[in-house]
Amino acid sequence: MPAALPDIRIGPLSGPSDRAAFRELNEEWISRLFTLTDEDRTILADPVGRIVVPGGDVLIARDADEAPVGCIALLPYGDGVFELAKMAVAPHAQGAGIGRRLIAAALRRAADLHGRRVFLGTNSRLEAALHLYEETGFRRITRDELPVADYYARADILMEIAVE
Repeated sequence: MPAALPDIRIGPLSGPSDRAAFRELNEEWISRLFTLTDEDRTILADPVGRIVVPGGDVLIARDADEAPVGCIALLPYGDGVFELAKMAVAPHAQGAGIGRRLIAAALRRAADLHGRRVFLGTNSRLEAALHLYEETGFRRITRDELPVADYYARADILMEIAVE
């Protein structure tokens, strides 16, 4: 487990290299553990058009050398509802608290965007992520409580948190 990386800076998606990092970080873990879907590919290929322009955001965690080591997205659904999605931390940086910092930054950003509810879907195979979401205050919900009809089949655990 790596030591904590105190020099991590989290900021908005900025430029082609960040867009590439967002795609690569997510493709790595999704392809390793699941199957990359057409919806994944669409979002990862155009995070600005699919996430930022409609009113969401993508945050990138950078190390002291400004290299991207993690990312997270807030997908907008209108009426103050966001999906916390596409969280990834580079394998060499996992275990250093970057995921926790990304979630906290995303929830602050959701509040800045006048969010009132953030939901997510995860998979029971992702035990570390599930534990992190629960520690952050997310609570489990049913599919009937989701604000969207069609949702990732690989998400067997659904959660939400009220934005303060």
